[in-house]
Amino acid sequence: MDCPDSEISILIVDDPQIAELNRQYLNREGPTNVIAFAMREGEFPDLSPHLLGDVVISMDTAAREARIAAMSLQRRFNELLVHGILHLMGYDHETTEDDARKMEDKSREILALLDET
Repeated sequence: MDCPDSEISILIVDDPQIAELNRQYLNREGPTNVIAFAMREGEFPDLSPHLLGDVVISMDTAAREARIAAMSLQRRFNELLVHGILHLMGYDHETTEDDARKMEDKSREILALLDET
C-alpha cells in the first residue's frame, strides 16, 4: 500500500459511543462495527499528508459479530481494522460491485499476511 511513514489513530469504543459518531458524522442511526475518518479527503487533504486518519471500532459490535461467525474476537478485530485502513487508503465497497470486489480482495491479501505472522 506504500505508506511506510503514514500515521493512523485507532479508537476502540462501545456501541453507544460509535452510535453517536455514526449519527453525528454519517447521519445513520444505531451502532456500527467500524467507521473510518480519512484525513486525505475534504477541504484540506494536503494539510498533514502523513496522517491517513482515524479508525473507530466498536468492541461491543465486534464481539457480537465474532460470536455469530464463530471466530475469535482477535480475528474479527483484525478484519475491522484492515477494513477501516482500506477506507483511509481510498478503497470503497458501497459505490460499485467492482469496487467492493477490489476492497475484499485487498482485505483478504492483508489478512493472509497477518495470519503468517
